[in-house]
This record gives sequence, structure tokens and C-alpha cells, in this order.
Amino acid sequence: MKEKNGLLQKIVGAVGIALCVVFVPLLLINVTLIVKSYTSPDKVPDFLGYKPFIVLSGSMEPSIMTGDMVFVKETDPDSLKVGDVIAYKSGSAVVTHRIVEVKSENGETRYVTQGDANNAADQGLVKPADVEGIYQRRVAGAGNLAMFMQTTTGMILFVVCPLVLFVLWDVIRRQLESRKEVSRTKELEMELERLRAEKG
Repeated sequence: MKEKNGLLQKIVGAVGIALCVVFVPLLLINVTLIVKSYTSPDKVPDFLGYKPFIVLSGSMEPSIMTGDMVFVKETDPDSLKVGDVIAYKSGSAVVTHRIVEVKSENGETRYVTQGDANNAADQGLVKPADVEGIYQRRVAGAGNLAMFMQTTTGMILFVVCPLVLFVLWDVIRRQLESRKEVSRTKELEMELERLRAEKG
């Protein structure tokens, strides 16, 4: 019985650690992004200088696929050069394309960009002020997952279910601790009875 309880406690402990490792960082990142989106609504929120974007088109395939999530890092626009992949504001959207030419317009730097899968450069020049950051890495399919998480089903699976699991884990943990305490108390009582019997 003790071995079973010990194994159950280890399993519950491992589940608790896994929940914390996975969900605490996600919660911290999401809270930071949400707070920044409210405090600076005119800016794309970042976490430690990194900004996530969901790829909605195939203009950068095969290096970046539709449905990927890309991460860009804030950078000094003056350090950008031909070949760099950048994310930049284009109206209300954010585009992730490659710099194919750096120009000077009235003494100011401008970037000509183009998607790897496109046959022509983008219309309009990109201003340094419109650059959100330089591309760092992508997570394949994470964009689709992020969009799914915004749906009702996604919210249930990725927010409600983890919270329910966390509550259940806490209840089970407390029950196991209570049983352990009761068992320890009984053992102490039995030991006291034994000592009394020996003295008697």
C-alpha cells in the first residue's frame, strides 16, 4: 500500500511539475503581450524584444510556410542589409519579406522587399520606422495552432482543460498529503501504545 501511495505521489508530483513548466511560461508571455497591447495599442507587443507573427500567405515559401509562427527581434534599422528577412508594417498588416535592395530617398534609407516565392518586388518602399524586427526563427504550424486557440474549441482545450487539470492535481495532492498525515499519526499512536505496553 505504501509503495502504491509513493508511486501515486511521484506521478502527481511529475504532472504538477509538467503543468508548471509548460503553462507558467505561456501564461507569463501571454500576460506580458496582453498588457503591452493595451498600454501601447499603436505598437506590436513584444516579449524581451521578440515579437511573434502568424504567417497567412505563402509568399516566403519554402523557407517560411503558411500557418507558421515567426519570431522577429527588434533591431537597429541601420544595421539591416540586402538578404535580411524583416517584418514590417504595411497598413494594418505586418509583412515578413526579404530585403532585395537598400535605397536612399531624399537622404533617407528605404528598403525594397520581396517574398521569396514572388516574381516581383513589393510595391512601395519600406521606411526604417515601419520595421518591426529582423527574422530569427519559425515554428512550423504554430500559427495555425495559435489561431485555433482563439476559437471556442481551442479556448476549451488549451485554457479551460489545463485549468481543470491543475485544480484536479491540487485536490489529489492535498488528499494524498492528508492520507500521509493520517497514516503518520496512526503510526505514532501505535508506537506510543507499544512503548506504554513495554513500560507496563
